Amino acid sequence: MPGGQRAPCWPATCTVLLIAMKSLHLITGLSTGGAELSLLKLLEGSAGLRAGASVISLRDLGTVGHQLAALGIPVEAAGIRGSLPTPAATLRLRRMVRATSPALLQGWMYHGNLAALAARRWLGGRVPLVWNVRHSVYSLAAEKPVTAVLIRLGAALSRRPDRIIYNSRLSASQHEALGYDADRTVVIPNGFDTEQFAPGDHHRASVRAELGLSADTPLVGMVGRYHPMKDHATFLRAVVLVRQACPTARFVMAGTGVTAGNAELMGLARALGVGEIVLPIGELGNPARLMAALDLLCLSSSSEGFPNVVGEGMACGVPCVVTDVGDAAWVVGDTGVVVPARDPEALAQGLGLLLTAPARTRAELGHRGRRRIMEHFTLPAITRQYADLYATLTAPTERP
Repeated sequence: MPGGQRAPCWPATCTVLLIAMKSLHLITGLSTGGAELSLLKLLEGSAGLRAGASVISLRDLGTVGHQLAALGIPVEAAGIRGSLPTPAATLRLRRMVRATSPALLQGWMYHGNLAALAARRWLGGRVPLVWNVRHSVYSLAAEKPVTAVLIRLGAALSRRPDRIIYNSRLSASQHEALGYDADRTVVIPNGFDTEQFAPGDHHRASVRAELGLSADTPLVGMVGRYHPMKDHATFLRAVVLVRQACPTARFVMAGTGVTAGNAELMGLARALGVGEIVLPIGELGNPARLMAALDLLCLSSSSEGFPNVVGEGMACGVPCVVTDVGDAAWVVGDTGVVVPARDPEALAQGLGLLLTAPARTRAELGHRGRRRIMEHFTLPAITRQYADLYATLTAPTERP
C-alpha cells in the first residue's frame, strides 16, 4: 500500500464494492500447488471476482486448469517449456493476452509477474497491474540460480506494478529487504473454506480403517509434497524419538511424491527403523477428510511463506505442531506448538507433548485453532480484500 503500510487482514474501513470486470490472471503453471490452489479458491469463492476473469498458464493446464474451466472461466496455456519462452511462444502468449482485453492484470509467482508486466506493455501500458508473490527468501544463495535471477529482476522492476500482494508478512519483509518497493506492499493472507475444512468425528474411524489401524490409534499427519523445503527427513528423525514416548502412534504422510514407491523417502524411513509406522499415501483427493481424522498435524518445513496446510488443519479442529518458518507461528498463535526448523529433537518434543497430553487438552487446542481461523482467515474475508483492491485500482479516479 502507499507509504509502505501493510493491509490488515480485514479492511474494516474499506467501502469499495467490486463491479464485475474483466481481469486476466497470468500464472507460471496450474499443477497442484499453493499458489495454483489459492487462485482456484479465490475465483471459486467469489462470484464477483469470477465474473469476467480469464486465466493464462505460461506452461500447461495441469490439474487446476481443468478445475478452473469447470467453473466457466476461460483458461489457456501458452505451452512455454523451460525458464525462457521461445519467440513463437512469446507471440502466442501475446495473442492470448490481447484477445482478453482485460481491465486489470494479476500476475502470480515470479514468472507470472514478469509475464503480466510484459502483458501490460502489449496492452498499451494503461491497465492496472498487480503482482502476487508467494515465496519466502531466506537466502538467495539457497535458491535455484534461475529463481535467484528472477527475484533480483523483480526487485529492479518492482516500481512498475501498482501493487504487490504478499501472502505472508515474512515474505513481504524479506522481499523489501531485497529491494522490492515497500510503497506497493499489500499483505493478504490465504483464506480457508471453513465449511469444507471442518471437524468431523465420523472421519476418525473410517480413515483409520482404510489405513489398517484400530479406531483408537493416535494418528499424526504431515501433508506436503516431496520437496527439500518440506524437510521430510527432519520429520522422520522426529518420529524415531516420538515413538519412545508414544509407541502406539502412527504417522501418515500425504502429498505429491510421498508414496511407498519413493525410494529415497522410504529408504530413509527404513534406515531409521520407522518404516513400519509411517504411512505414505500420496496426493489426496479429499484432504479435509484426512485432516479431520488426525490427532495432530505436523509442519516440519525448513522454509515456507504462508503454509496452507496449517490453516486447513486448524479449521478442522486439529492442533498443530509447526516449525517457526514463514507465517506459521502467526497463523497458529497460542493454539499449538511452535519449534525451531531443522531440529528433530525439538519437533519430537512438541509432538510428544501434545500426544501424551489428555485428549481434552488437544480438543481445547483444536477448538481454539478453528476459532482463530474463523476470526482471521476465512475465505470470504480474504476474497473481499482482493475484491476491494481490484475495485480501488480500476476506479475511474484512481491514478496510482
